[in-house]
Amino acid sequence: MNFENLIYEVDDQLAIITINRPKKLNALNKETIQELHDAFAEADADANIGVIILTGSGEKAFVAGADISEFSDFEEEEGAMLARKGQKLLFDFIENLSTPVIAAINGFALGGGLELAMACHIRIASDNARMGLPETSLGLIPGYGGTQRLPQLVGKGRAFEMIMTASMINADQALQYGLVNHVTTQEELMALAEKIASKILDNSSVAIATAIQAVNAGFKNGVNGYEAEIEGFGASFGTEDFKEGTSAFLEKRKAEFPGK
Repeated sequence: MNFENLIYEVDDQLAIITINRPKKLNALNKETIQELHDAFAEADADANIGVIILTGSGEKAFVAGADISEFSDFEEEEGAMLARKGQKLLFDFIENLSTPVIAAINGFALGGGLELAMACHIRIASDNARMGLPETSLGLIPGYGGTQRLPQLVGKGRAFEMIMTASMINADQALQYGLVNHVTTQEELMALAEKIASKILDNSSVAIATAIQAVNAGFKNGVNGYEAEIEGFGASFGTEDFKEGTSAFLEKRKAEFPGK
């Protein structure tokens, strides 16, 4: 599959998706959102791929926000449709993907860029990264899940402050807040992402996909996360990965899981 705004690479069991609009600081437009959906769907459908890393091209930005020129003249219904379609097509899609996604935040992650990173399962950042939701400075609120995922990650009070002030935080603050898991240099960012990916690849992709569903269930209204965990735990006993994992443990050898 060919992309205009992305670089899609596969290295053994790892897919690397790079948003490649450096002149626009990798800003999200409609075409890029669609391409991201297609790239993630392709990686998730590939039985050989166990982890996806998402990053931005260049040294300045992961994603500096949405392409404001595309919606500056929208009316109410168009705005609501933009958010609804974008959330379903990309942000919710990534969050519920069965393949784990690591966001390697290599610079500015603002507005839709931070919302994109927050939809990923794990976030790491370079020490030059800056993160924020500046929508209120434009007379808007975050529309791609920011008002929901940010409080889940950093707490209600800090989320309110970031949204209301439209201020950026640096990588160290993001680490302190729990918004990112690790901070490293820009030179070591991808190496760290690949190191985490390697550890994930040692484990059962079937169990990981079930764990993603169970964790996400706890954040959905009207869904009992504990019940989802119990059902997922029980279902695990019927998988080939469970048989291999327990056999390997008892036989004191490394498990060889069959894959997705």
